[in-house]
Amino acid sequence: MQKEIGAAAKAIEIESLSKSYGSLKAVDSVSLSIEAGTIFGLLGPNGAGKTTLISMLVTMRRPTGGAARVNGFDVAKQPDSVRKSIGIVFQDPSLDEELTARENLEIHAAMYGVPKKIRKARIEELIALVGLEKNIGHQVKTFSGGMKRRLEIARGLVHHPKVLFLDEPTIGLDPQTRANIWDYIKKLNEKEKITIILTTHYMDEADGVCGRIAIIDLGKIIAVGTPENLKNTLGGDVISIKCGGSHSGCGEKIGKMNWVKSIVAHDGFIDIRVEKGEEKIPKILLMMEKEGVSVESVSLRKPSLDDVFLHYTGRTIREEEVKPADAMRMRRRAWGHRR
Repeated sequence: MQKEIGAAAKAIEIESLSKSYGSLKAVDSVSLSIEAGTIFGLLGPNGAGKTTLISMLVTMRRPTGGAARVNGFDVAKQPDSVRKSIGIVFQDPSLDEELTARENLEIHAAMYGVPKKIRKARIEELIALVGLEKNIGHQVKTFSGGMKRRLEIARGLVHHPKVLFLDEPTIGLDPQTRANIWDYIKKLNEKEKITIILTTHYMDEADGVCGRIAIIDLGKIIAVGTPENLKNTLGGDVISIKCGGSHSGCGEKIGKMNWVKSIVAHDGFIDIRVEKGEEKIPKILLMMEKEGVSVESVSLRKPSLDDVFLHYTGRTIREEEVKPADAMRMRRRAWGHRR
């Protein structure tokens, strides 16, 4: 792995890390470094390799090849040191719902050896951080999904970890609750000064919270950078047209226009990347009219992270791209017993 001159301290260093399940390469020779104190997003669809990569970094799965260091500790040779220095919030619920919020935090603090004399103050500090002061004595089974997720985040911070891993922290939550969770994540990064590594397939949300991201697909890292830089690499505008009926031939003709940077058809839409999009829309619509293609809607926007993903993979990022049974199978393999 190349060393950057004057680079900041690295919380995570990964070199050619791989994980295979038989002939399936869940993670395929990934190399990546993450600076300490940042919020880093690992983005991709279900089944892309996000959870498998995280599971190796938190020592729950052994790599097939390559190496990784977390907080300076080798994940294969120093797993106990890695675990003591990290916090984890799993994608699937892991709280004891019969216990109160305080009891869940106390048990976790005891497991990680947090001195008894400072546990109470630490728990109260974290409960305030995630806005659950009024519910600290209530059983978790009375909590909403968003409250449970916030409690899980607080629990992951009890032992003062240097790195907090959040695996799909907002999956299954409504949009408003997801927005609140992201607010808490930014707040704890600022207050706790820790590195946060999160996985998600909500690219628009990650755009607003992550300082740097990596897009992963089919087990490979396909793009790395700040959200703004990744979007800027595409440049121009995106004209998105929803067509009635078949549009394959029309899309091919549009793509041959010398001012079209790229064109991708997906889900009944044609996304056309151009400069000065407002000037190109009339030309495109005129051509489509001549071809007898009906147009249901037209929109003009700047490139998004979804466009970045579409550019590199030729498809959109959607939760349903992996069947629920396949996604569950991958999660069980990733978070199952260590080996």
